[in-house]
Amino acid sequence: MERWDRVGSWAAYGAAWALTPYALVKVSWVVLAILGAAPIGAGFDLLGWVLLNLVTIGMAALGIVLALALVRPWGMRIPGRPLAFCAWTGAGFLVSVLPYFVLSAVLRLPSAPGEPGGGGEPAMPGWEAVLIQCSFVGTGVGLAVALPAYARRRRPELFAGRVGDGAARTGVAWPAVVGAVIGAVWLYWALGGSWGIDHAARWNGDGYLLMGLGALWALVGSAAVWTLERARPVRLPRWLPLALGWLGSGSLFAWSAWKLALTVFVALAEPADALPPENLAVAGVLHCAAVLAGAGMARRLVRSRTAVA
Repeated sequence: MERWDRVGSWAAYGAAWALTPYALVKVSWVVLAILGAAPIGAGFDLLGWVLLNLVTIGMAALGIVLALALVRPWGMRIPGRPLAFCAWTGAGFLVSVLPYFVLSAVLRLPSAPGEPGGGGEPAMPGWEAVLIQCSFVGTGVGLAVALPAYARRRRPELFAGRVGDGAARTGVAWPAVVGAVIGAVWLYWALGGSWGIDHAARWNGDGYLLMGLGALWALVGSAAVWTLERARPVRLPRWLPLALGWLGSGSLFAWSAWKLALTVFVALAEPADALPPENLAVAGVLHCAAVLAGAGMARRLVRSRTAVA
């Protein structure tokens, strides 16, 4: 087994193991809440709290199966597209929050409502919070490494050689351009820009940090796709921009798809306590564009070819 395959295997098993403590913590919350031995989250009744955690337990189980599919032989017999889509979106969600957990702990930033550790969760012992954060970090790192390794096994021709081995495409790589523009706008907001912001008072430290990390992955993914499209620099190993392109496009697609649904809900329901800092129309347009750009970038990566003799 080649070194890259070994690393991918360790990463996939690590991602599966990392999610196990999270699932066990959630199971304990359900059992203890039913027995009346633990509090339920703010704003929930018992039924709603149990259903919410059963959903997250199911998601954790799906994540464990997904991680194992990236390394076990039976994973090669599963249709590649649905498996790759699930891993792509899962890794896209998690790669943005990995630096957030580290930096927020170092900088002691408060968690935003709706983020892990934020509003809606009951007070928990410190060891539970550490287990949950380690689960997210471990799963994110594992999927970020295991997904390119799995894709390399299924489509080795995409990863072979160097960037300059293929012919440059003509025309504009529109997903990369759109992704770069979106990343630039998010970076502008993360640095304190006010255009397109209606409720600046709702920004806090973790909001700026998460926005900046989303901008970073949008720019990284766009640069990776542009590099492959233009076949420059010629000596760069092809696997590097492919891996970064997968993660960047997945982050664009996954986060903006979720935020688009949330933006539509806020626009229709108009809850006063859930208004985002951004203007809803501007945010909606950006998230629509980001979903299309992320999907377009992934399509270009899948269709890329090498011309190695």
